[in-house]
Amino acid sequence: MQEKNIAKYIDIHSHVNFKAFDEDRDEVIKRALDSDTWIINVGTQLGTSKKAVEMANQYEEGVYAIIGLHPIHTGASYHDEKELGEGGVEFTSRGESFDKDAYLELCKDKKVVAIGECGLDYFRCTPESIEKQKKDFIKQIELANEVGKPLMLHIRNNEKAELMEGAPKAPNAYKDALELLKQYSKVKGDVHFFAGSLNIAKEFVDFGFTLSFTGVITFTKDYDEVIRNTPLDMIMSETDAPYVAPVPYRGKRNEPVYVQEVAKKIAEIKGLSESEVAKAIIINAKRVFGL
Repeated sequence: MQEKNIAKYIDIHSHVNFKAFDEDRDEVIKRALDSDTWIINVGTQLGTSKKAVEMANQYEEGVYAIIGLHPIHTGASYHDEKELGEGGVEFTSRGESFDKDAYLELCKDKKVVAIGECGLDYFRCTPESIEKQKKDFIKQIELANEVGKPLMLHIRNNEKAELMEGAPKAPNAYKDALELLKQYSKVKGDVHFFAGSLNIAKEFVDFGFTLSFTGVITFTKDYDEVIRNTPLDMIMSETDAPYVAPVPYRGKRNEPVYVQEVAKKIAEIKGLSESEVAKAIIINAKRVFGL
């Protein structure tokens, strides 16, 4: 019996719960749903996680939530457009301690499909902040184990090791994250906005994690080799809206309906039809997130 698709497209990682959408949030979601595109909004702190759950429950179907603490919010820190990408507005994070009980309560909602985005971000950090990130990452892995939900991973390297005083060389966030996952995780999930090497990609795929790609693939060839060599059943599409809008929307605020451009580009890179790729991504999302 052929499996029924839930939608034509899906944006598995969006932030319509962010302030960038305060003026037209409902219209943005309606545009996506009207285009047969489903959305998973991802929290980065307790506040945005609660907002994602609240939004998901305003719709009978097609809108879901992921809850967690982003590594850049595990301590006080400054972030600008250079770091955030197109569509990013500079901000200073006050820092937040991971409140397991609060997130555990949110997990009771049936619209919550994963824990995250959590992981390691080495773009601007110190040895001390890395240790704090690792501790909160482990706590979220353990929460995912406890509630039986997949992980939405945020992993980012910094080859130049900016602000890494006392570090003899740039640490590798992907390798460090994989080491922690192998040590602690009983669940699988997705590596959001994958930007690692082909070898690292293979390690995550072999460990059972899918890789998701954003609109960045429409204006650089940096990801082509990884996409070509990753099995279609281990690939997913996302926007990371409001950031990094794809061609032909560059310079504009990104939004979930633009994920169609990501699916189209994945198909082009892999030499497949757009419909085949879109259908496979939907099946992958159902499998990973239990939609």
